[in-house]
Amino acid sequence: MSTTALTLAKLARSAYNIRRYALRMGEVQGQGYIGQALGYADVLAVAYCHSMALRSDEPGWEGRDRFLLSHGHYAIAHYAALIEAGVIPESELETYGSDDSRLPMSGMASYTPGMEISGGSLGQGLTIGVGMALGLKQKNNPAFVYNSMSDGELDEGSTWEAAMSAGHYGLDNLICLVDVNNQQADGPSTKVLGFEPLIDKWAAFGWHVQRVNGNDLPAVLEAFDAARAPTEAKPRVILFDTLMGKGVPFLEEREKNHFIRVDPPEWQQALAILDQSQPHMQSEGASA
Repeated sequence: MSTTALTLAKLARSAYNIRRYALRMGEVQGQGYIGQALGYADVLAVAYCHSMALRSDEPGWEGRDRFLLSHGHYAIAHYAALIEAGVIPESELETYGSDDSRLPMSGMASYTPGMEISGGSLGQGLTIGVGMALGLKQKNNPAFVYNSMSDGELDEGSTWEAAMSAGHYGLDNLICLVDVNNQQADGPSTKVLGFEPLIDKWAAFGWHVQRVNGNDLPAVLEAFDAARAPTEAKPRVILFDTLMGKGVPFLEEREKNHFIRVDPPEWQQALAILDQSQPHMQSEGASA
């Protein structure tokens, strides 16, 4: 098997694990932002298990790449990635959203190892990312800043102010990851406030732009590698078109899946469907 094939096999396993961890956390509370976690798992797998520099036993390592969860409601997905990366022990997922847990339902930097910011007021992450990227350059620190955000944040003026600033300063150590799932609390993102043409808009602000299917693992891997490659002095953005609920058809098909509540038996049903789609993986981690 080629190196690329081995890498993709490893990342497919990680994406599967991330989806499974997220479903198990959702079962703890009976609800959550599961649609986003399932849809974004492939992106997080490549970020945390291939692209980013990190030390699982030293989350505050100065040389680490910074991952900013601007869309703080994606915390359940981020925790799953942190578990897969070994930053958080798997046993803690059973405490998700509970009193005194390090895994609150919305991401908070003061609680969780590996959580760089307390995101959630949408549109703030990229502004913080610009400041971090500038600071790292001032210190001659070669680390990258990854800002992960939702397409709903494209409604926010602060996002575009930050994008303009990043282009002006040529922040080639800043990579913005946008989950374009066309869903937000008030309905389809494109109907709430049309944001296309996204490629042209980001390019006009001075960014290097890629747009890929966020559930096509080889395409996601290639996009991450290209974003880190030395090119012109521009910030980089990857627009990921994703399917909410990916991997669990009865969740994929829901008309409204921004925040999911399901009946108790459906959690085990979702886990079983996910396991059946990965028969070669059932021998590991599928009995929790």
